[in-house]
Amino acid sequence: MSEHILEARGIGVRFGGVHALTGVDLSLRPGEVCGLIGPNGAGKTTLFDVVSGIRRPDRGRVLLDGADITRRSPVWRARHGLRRTFQRQQLFGQLTVADNLLVAQEWRGGGGGLAADLLAAPTRRTHERERRARASTVLRECGLAPLADDYAGALPVGRARMVELARAVADPPKVLLLDEPASGMTADERGQLSAVVRHLAEEENCAVLLVEHNVAFVMELCARVVVLDLGSVLAEGTAAEVRANPEVRDAYLGTTAA
Repeated sequence: MSEHILEARGIGVRFGGVHALTGVDLSLRPGEVCGLIGPNGAGKTTLFDVVSGIRRPDRGRVLLDGADITRRSPVWRARHGLRRTFQRQQLFGQLTVADNLLVAQEWRGGGGGLAADLLAAPTRRTHERERRARASTVLRECGLAPLADDYAGALPVGRARMVELARAVADPPKVLLLDEPASGMTADERGQLSAVVRHLAEEENCAVLLVEHNVAFVMELCARVVVLDLGSVLAEGTAAEVRANPEVRDAYLGTTAA
């Protein structure tokens, strides 16, 4: 069994004549928070799409808990604990905040017609209680309990981002991919986001991969940072190591002279 819960090995993606990713290797351990940074066009979202199953790579493999999932669907990956959020908000705007979290757990309900429903009624009631208990816990941890009955589509951007995170973890994940989760958040909301991510890693042993343009936020939150540039891994290490890397300063953070 691998020590890594998630591995991307030699990932290559090409759009026509453009190489979006060229042999990218990336791995995550359970309970780790890793930042993925780089300039626009570096390939960060493309890598997220490959890992989450939205795009199949031209070469390379994706492994979850040691098993090759390269050809598995996004739904299969989600049901086996690999979740993500998106740059563009993807909430069910006409549902309440609480119902957004309940929908994320609905796949556990099963099916099978009226007879099966009658036979499984006690089990279904148990599942329903468990789903609502988990949703209530996550809402509280994310600071969303007062908004539980509000419609998701009416929320300001920062709160909506937090609902997206809450929905992604409503059913406990093994791996969580967060694509610019702090976009549109206030400083207080970013602090709350950091607290939730740390809780997921430390208390629920979830591996978190974070793409975020707020470099200071990434450096403060993440134990390890990976830098992509032109579709390749430019650097990898602790926040201090990456910050001190002259190639990273030139490519992304800005040189001292600049």
